[in-house]
Amino acid sequence: MKFYVGLHQPGDAKHFDRAFISINRMRDRKGRLPCKDWILDSGAFSEIERNGCYRHSPAAYAAEINRLAAINEGLAAAVSQDWMCEQFILQRTGLTVADHQRLTIQRYDALLPLVRITYLLPVLQGYTPASYVDHVRQYGDRLCEGAYVGVGSLCKRNGKPFRVEDVLLAIKRYRPDLQLHGFGLKITALGSGVVRSCLVTADSMAWSFAARYEGRNANNWQEALRFAKRVDTMPVQLGLQLS
Repeated sequence: MKFYVGLHQPGDAKHFDRAFISINRMRDRKGRLPCKDWILDSGAFSEIERNGCYRHSPAAYAAEINRLAAINEGLAAAVSQDWMCEQFILQRTGLTVADHQRLTIQRYDALLPLVRITYLLPVLQGYTPASYVDHVRQYGDRLCEGAYVGVGSLCKRNGKPFRVEDVLLAIKRYRPDLQLHGFGLKITALGSGVVRSCLVTADSMAWSFAARYEGRNANNWQEALRFAKRVDTMPVQLGLQLS
């Protein structure tokens, strides 16, 4: 599993082999990002939580993706504009899990023909493990053999890693060929061998929350570096042989 550390400041990417950065930090940035391998996030969580919708259209987001990809050879993927399914997010929008799954695919369909240079990462959404599998079915042949796919709405399950495991295992049992990315995972989940066996990539900004909670600088790249090194070297529980 490759780990992409989430960063507040794009310039801090020069200290890392891999980085995960929001479009809200990259929009209108003129210079190249000093990182050879990074993923562009759509800023979905802050957008939906604060506004109940996306302020930027698929066309506007796609234009930014294409612009950034043209000047940054290291852009590995751009995350589609998904709609999370945590209960407090559903209360914010007044919609259902099914509505958010439908809107997630609609955004992907709108973006796909507009994103020309880099890979557009589709995102699976749901609440129960079964609902994630249902979302895979809804995508249908959009998800080709071996497709690279994000798994959303995991971050609030970090306190109980078995809940993250249940979601990932359900997806992998239905489509073992899918190459999964886990969004917003903390040390508790990243210490699970089951989680790591199911994922090819993951990202996290848990270092920032921990630093703020413990009275340190939540924007210090050295905090992020310590966290990334811990993820790469920490003991991991036994995982699974997925076949």
